[in-house]
Amino acid sequence: MALIDQELRRVWDALRANNHDRDDALAEVRIRKLRGIEDLRVRFHYPVSVLAGPNASGKSTVLFACACAYRVPDSGPRRFVPSSLFPNFGSRQQDATSDTVQQSELEFHYLHRGDRLSMVWRRSRSWNRSFLGRTGVSQPERQVYLRTLANLTNPSAVRSILQLGRQPIRTQPLAPELLVFAHRILPWRYRNLAIISDRPTRDLLFAELDDSARTGYSEFHMSSGERSILRISKDISRLDNALVLVDEVDTGLHPYTQQQTMLELQRSALRQNLQIIVASHSPVVLDSVPPEARIFLDRDEITGHVQLVPLYRDLLQKALYGQSRDRLSILCEDEVAEGVIRGVLDVLNVRLGLLHGDVLIGRNAGRNEFAGHVRTLGKFGRLNDFVLVLDGDSRDLETKLQATAEEYGHHVQPLFLPGDAPPEQWLWDRLCRRPDDYAAKLGLSVADLERTLRDLERLASGAVHRRDAAKAAVGSFAAELDRTVPDLARIVGQREAEANAIPELLAGLTEQINAWRRL
Repeated sequence: MALIDQELRRVWDALRANNHDRDDALAEVRIRKLRGIEDLRVRFHYPVSVLAGPNASGKSTVLFACACAYRVPDSGPRRFVPSSLFPNFGSRQQDATSDTVQQSELEFHYLHRGDRLSMVWRRSRSWNRSFLGRTGVSQPERQVYLRTLANLTNPSAVRSILQLGRQPIRTQPLAPELLVFAHRILPWRYRNLAIISDRPTRDLLFAELDDSARTGYSEFHMSSGERSILRISKDISRLDNALVLVDEVDTGLHPYTQQQTMLELQRSALRQNLQIIVASHSPVVLDSVPPEARIFLDRDEITGHVQLVPLYRDLLQKALYGQSRDRLSILCEDEVAEGVIRGVLDVLNVRLGLLHGDVLIGRNAGRNEFAGHVRTLGKFGRLNDFVLVLDGDSRDLETKLQATAEEYGHHVQPLFLPGDAPPEQWLWDRLCRRPDDYAAKLGLSVADLERTLRDLERLASGAVHRRDAAKAAVGSFAAELDRTVPDLARIVGQREAEANAIPELLAGLTEQINAWRRL
């Protein structure tokens, strides 16, 4: 494992440990009827969160909504309020030239000074706050830093800043402690860095390199990446217990620099007790935070509503972000199904000459989620890279999944695990019918295996449903062997594939793997 990956994991563990002792945190934001979002609830489980998703999926809307959560000390009265961050254009001429104004809501749930609080911004004619029926409560106060990483390319902004050189200006050197963040990321060393300004709202960075020529240059000659890192370093290095919001954090940054930036942001969160939320399109940024910190948004093509992609769809996230372009992905229902499939692939890898890592397996996709997966993958043209494997008792979904894929001009052929019941039932049946085939693989004599199976079946027979009895028996048997149920499922899947006892699944996987190879 690379050194930076090791350091990331150390920081993850430290932030997770500290997270339980935090007194101030924005725990959740709920957005209703705003910027095309009908009803979206986003929870923040980790001190540094990444909002990801395709264009127009609501990332910036969520980020700006979070900026409205707190009353910010020493800021203007209209700086961090919905009317400023979500303005509407209105015209007296005709309705067609005015924004449609809905009755929007921004609902927040906090941990503030150890207490749990809630607040809602509601818009009818104007935006107003309420505290869900509680009296004597005020909006929590906290420092908020909001940054969108735009380049210095807007002509009016450029003209305004160029005026700095034509009148008296103030030069404020940046203290060395404000540059520790930047020095850990950027390849240059600076002799001096300063902010040139003539008013609080207009300034320009000026840098002098620590080289023999003492090269000096302003922001106009900085890359967008250098500029953004210096600005973030300057702005957040002195914050404490603040909410930091950064849009398009990867703008202008090389993938390695993106990873280093996310490491330093998490170090800052740990050192300065910050809560940080960033928006990004980058898979590198996503992979730089733990799974519980990845918030993936998508817009449903049928309803148009923005929705959360649950954490268990990590396989889909990788596909949509291009991290599995050269791999075939198999999506199944749970860890037992994954075990069976891995056992089958142990055999097919040899037969078909597959390399290790050619196939990815994603699980915890409930049967009712598969149609949504097909819709998402179809929209992004990724269905050819996926095989859908459902449990044997989900065969009734085949027609629906095929019809959904056809909406996007694709054909899918879902595969099914053997039998017509949950996979645990099939595992138990295989073990009971052919103990002589499994005894040696499990490290038991045939007699001991038969006796153990009989005893466990008798104990589990009191279950109301046969499927519950099978799950209980398989779970107890795996525990007796000091194995997990997925481990046991892999052994059975491998043995049945070796004996060609599951021809439908073997043939289906072989056909779809070969079709993928021909792409």
